[in-house]
Amino acid sequence: MLASAAIARPVRPPARFSSWQAAGNRYLLVERADLEGPLTAAAAREARGDADGILEVVSVEGDAAEIVIWNPDGSQAEMSGNGTRIAARWLADRTGRDRVHVSVAGRVVSARVLPDGQIEQELGRFEVGPPEVVEGIELVPVSVGNPHAVVRGDPAEIGRIGPLLETHPRFSERTNVQVARIDEPGHVTARVWERGVGETASSGTSAVAVAAATHGSGTIVVSFPGGDLTVRLEDGRATLIGPVEPVP
Repeated sequence: MLASAAIARPVRPPARFSSWQAAGNRYLLVERADLEGPLTAAAAREARGDADGILEVVSVEGDAAEIVIWNPDGSQAEMSGNGTRIAARWLADRTGRDRVHVSVAGRVVSARVLPDGQIEQELGRFEVGPPEVVEGIELVPVSVGNPHAVVRGDPAEIGRIGPLLETHPRFSERTNVQVARIDEPGHVTARVWERGVGETASSGTSAVAVAAATHGSGTIVVSFPGGDLTVRLEDGRATLIGPVEPVP
């Protein structure tokens, strides 16, 4: 994982936590019922090890689950495309159903298991703002239930641009940052700096933000260091398709 390159080997997750990865983005998942009580920021920071975050399953009812997403710094995320995809796969495996629903921070993501094992998610509405310049950097703000700042340029610049924009006063609650290069129509290469995490191998909502800022509509493949994610944009709504697998 890019976010934890200094760690020589994976840290074994605590008991009752399962480990999952989605296009290189790794999360631990745990049911609140298996804990002594809800996670706290301090407990989440301690438990996550070298993962990109924790998915706390608050409740499960039939084909629907409610989750809380914890960032490595102990903050909570409003949305995560890769995180909700992992939760959807976990719930589908648990229930044996091909279609499930994951709720996070009041937003419901509907998902289905495709024949090839990938997960297709209906992430809902996205909003693209007008271009603006911050610290001499031209960016496009995008909301996918969480904030993003998309910069057209060399993805290798993410290490400089990411931390500069994430904590800039322009973004009162901080922001996720992507630096993207259009390779050809329908294909973009990008790297991402996640709010409260740092650089990660990929990000689902970042894929939507990049696709929305660079294309606006249609089907777009976004290539991250961790792998490719496919985004479909239509009538201001986003569908995300990508892989998920458990990590031993």
